[in-house]
Amino acid sequence: MLDSLSNIFKITELRNKILYTLMMFAVFRAGIHIPVPGVDASVIESLFTSGNLFGLLDLFAGGALSITPYINASIIMQLLQSVVPQFEAWSKDGEDGRKKIAKVTRYGTVVLGFVQAAGMAFALRANNALVNNDFLSVFVVAIILTAGTCLLMWIGEQITAYGIGNGISLII
Repeated sequence: MLDSLSNIFKITELRNKILYTLMMFAVFRAGIHIPVPGVDASVIESLFTSGNLFGLLDLFAGGALSITPYINASIIMQLLQSVVPQFEAWSKDGEDGRKKIAKVTRYGTVVLGFVQAAGMAFALRANNALVNNDFLSVFVVAIILTAGTCLLMWIGEQITAYGIGNGISLII
């Protein structure tokens, strides 16, 4: 058994893919701990540990709520492929169609990510977790959270392209 595992690391291409995947996981886990500017960290900590909805969502997302817009956009695109003729044609179009569907999924992720981020920013505002409670602060927090979603989506796609397995599935 150990010989089989050690043989994995003797194959250069496989070893590089494993190391790349682990490196991207490290980047992902480090990024989770970067606080959003303008948010009171002590209030956030109490929201996540108090056993309310934030804590439950954090538990399901493994510490990264930003993954859900990509998952939702992917599911929506899969459902739309059976309803929208253009998407259905793309799904049967091979590699070019897959790229088009992935592009639309990315745009959907950004839209859903912003909607989720705006909701979270307004929830933070309602819980007095923002340093400034004006609309500009809410908008900036929503933009930053959306950027985090985009970065997470990119990391998942990089793992899929250059690492081992489906990146988003591995992150989950």
